[in-house]
Amino acid sequence: MSAYLNTRVSIYSERLWSPERFDALIHTPDAEMAQALEKQGLPALAVGYRSQDSLSLEGRIITQLLEETRVLLRPMEGAARQFIMFWTERFEVSNVKTLLRAKMAEERPAAVLSRLVNMGPFARLDLESLVHAEDETELFRRLESSPYADIVRHARRAFEESREPFILEATLDRAYYEGLAHRAKTLEGKTGREINELMATLIDRVNLVWMLRYRFNYRLPAAQVYYLLVGAGYRLPGQVLQQLVTQPSLEAVLASLPEPLARELEGSENIVQVHRRMKQIARDTARRVLATGRHALSRAFAYLILREQDLRAVRAVLRGRHLRLPVANIQQAVGIAQTEEL
Repeated sequence: MSAYLNTRVSIYSERLWSPERFDALIHTPDAEMAQALEKQGLPALAVGYRSQDSLSLEGRIITQLLEETRVLLRPMEGAARQFIMFWTERFEVSNVKTLLRAKMAEERPAAVLSRLVNMGPFARLDLESLVHAEDETELFRRLESSPYADIVRHARRAFEESREPFILEATLDRAYYEGLAHRAKTLEGKTGREINELMATLIDRVNLVWMLRYRFNYRLPAAQVYYLLVGAGYRLPGQVLQQLVTQPSLEAVLASLPEPLARELEGSENIVQVHRRMKQIARDTARRVLATGRHALSRAFAYLILREQDLRAVRAVLRGRHLRLPVANIQQAVGIAQTEEL
C-alpha cells in the first residue's frame, strides 16, 4: 500500500494552491474564469461558475473531494480504509441533519432533495426513500435502521428530552467526531504520532470552539455543554474540559488552558480569533505531515484536509467575484475560508 499511496499523494499534493495561485485567480477576467478553473484541473467548478449556483458549486466541491478520496482508497484495507471512509461520512451526516430539519419544517420532498449532497459511490443512505418519510418519527425510525443507527439513536434521545433542533444537531456532530476519534486511535500504533497530531488539532479545536460558543453565545449550563463535547482525550482530556466548562468568561478559559495551547492562543480576544488560530495550527500541522510524514496514510489524511480547505477558498473567490466584491475583500474571504471551514 505505502509505495502506491505515497506516490499518489505526492502527485496530488501538486494540486494544492499557493497564495500566488489564489491571487492570479482573483485577478482573472470574468471571460477567462471558466477556462482558468479548467486549467487548474477543476472543470466541474468551471461549470458551477458559469451557472452562478452556490448550492451547485458546493456540491461540485464535495464531488471533487470524493473522487480524489476514491483514488486514494484504492490500495487501502482494514482499519486504514475504514478511517478514511468514515472521514467522508461527514457529508452524509450533513444530509441526515438536512433531512431532519426539513421534516420538522414540513418541507416538500422535491425541495429537500435539491439540497442534499450527492455521495455517489460513497452513499450509504437511500435519500429518495428517506425524504418521503411520513413524519419525523418515521424518519427517525428509518434512520435507526440505517448504517448511522448509533449516531441517530443518541441524537433522537437527546432531542426527545429537549425538543430543541440545535441539541439534535449538536448531538449528531458529537457522535460523528467520537466515531472518527475511535477509528483514529486504532491506527496510532501503526502511524506513530502523525495521525494523533492531526486528530488532536481537529478534536481539540472542535471541543474548545464548541465549548466557548455553547457557554458564552448560547448561555448553556456547564453540565449540558460538557455532555455535548467530544469524549476523546487529546491535549484537552475529559478532566481538563470539566474544569474549563465552569470558567466564567472566555478570558478565564484561555488562562486555564494547558501548554502549549495556552501559548498558541495567547492574546485571542474572541471566539472567532480562537477558531482561526486553531485552524491555522491544524493547517500548519497538516502541511508538516504531508511534507515529512513517514506513513502513507497520515500523508493522505493531511492532503485531504488541505485540499478541502483549498477548494473552499476557491469557492470564496468565485462567490466574491459573483458578488462583485473588491479585491481586498475577496483576499480576506480566502484567508477566512482556509481557517474557518471543517
